Amino acid sequence: MSKAAELAALIGSQSALSNRNLIINGAMNISQRNGASSSTLTSSQVYYLDRFFAVEDTDGTMTIQQSSTSPTDFQYSALLTTGTADTSLAATQICYVGQKLEGLNVAHLNWGTANAKTLTLSFYVRSSLTGTFGGAFANAAFNRSYPFTYSISSADTWEYKTITVAGDTTGTWPTDNTSSIQVFWGLGVGSTYSGTAGAWVGSGNISATGATNVIGTASATFHITGVQLEVGEQATPFEHRSYGDELAACQRYYQIIPSAGSYAFPLVRHQSGTNLNSGSVYYPVTMRANATLTLDSSGSWIHKPNIRNDSGSASLVSSSPSLFTLLATPSTNDTANYLAYSNNNVEADAEL
Repeated sequence: MSKAAELAALIGSQSALSNRNLIINGAMNISQRNGASSSTLTSSQVYYLDRFFAVEDTDGTMTIQQSSTSPTDFQYSALLTTGTADTSLAATQICYVGQKLEGLNVAHLNWGTANAKTLTLSFYVRSSLTGTFGGAFANAAFNRSYPFTYSISSADTWEYKTITVAGDTTGTWPTDNTSSIQVFWGLGVGSTYSGTAGAWVGSGNISATGATNVIGTASATFHITGVQLEVGEQATPFEHRSYGDELAACQRYYQIIPSAGSYAFPLVRHQSGTNLNSGSVYYPVTMRANATLTLDSSGSWIHKPNIRNDSGSASLVSSSPSLFTLLATPSTNDTANYLAYSNNNVEADAEL
């Protein structure tokens, strides 16, 4: 795209020059959970690269990972690779990757009203397969959807795609901190969840009828990156946000609070003669909602001032979106008001 064309697209998009991309981590830079390691998809909606989840519920298998194979101006892509192929999908079998958008971030779109705004989705895609591929927009209730198609004409070659969709004037599209708009890219979707492309329908779809079945070919690959969703009828150049800004946006939904050594989380003993320490820790970024917390079991407790390692148990309480509380039960008692420190990592998950 020439510079003049880029400027014309920005002017014609009726979008702000910054913060116009409604997708988080569209450049696939953030991968807090897995780094670049490969993970096998499951039948549950599991998040892999930050903000992107994937599902595989077929007779085949597929993996996902962060890949350094990428188009110009990008460092990473999401790579999905077929293991065992399923060449004949049953009606309800599905395999896809997608992102859920929080209602607070899309309230200005006015979907579900007569003032619903048009959106344009753009992305870079590369596959070992060619043909017509499919995806869909859907609401959280999964009773409104808009299937779409796009074509890949050259195998193992990066191609840029755009899809424009008129905003839905009916249906329920939450505007709070819950899931609102969902965007899917189908990788093998049975007839129950595939529909005719190009129109809103009153049912849930993940892909378009007749789309290429990626999981139907063993060792098939599918890369995607540069995902952008913005207001307007034209795609604009991808909005490269700083790494710190993108990481913070991801941490609203998931973050790992590292112990940073032996003295990360101070816990104060409340009573003499009782095996209980407690203390609250503020998240670096306020989360979307009270998080589901997981404590790394490899840690231990260090008690001060006698510097005694302790293998007692620990638990977590999600106190608010801003902080959490650790409760530690040492194996032996200490004097009242002694300090204890945890060297456990904490995972906080508030994904949609």
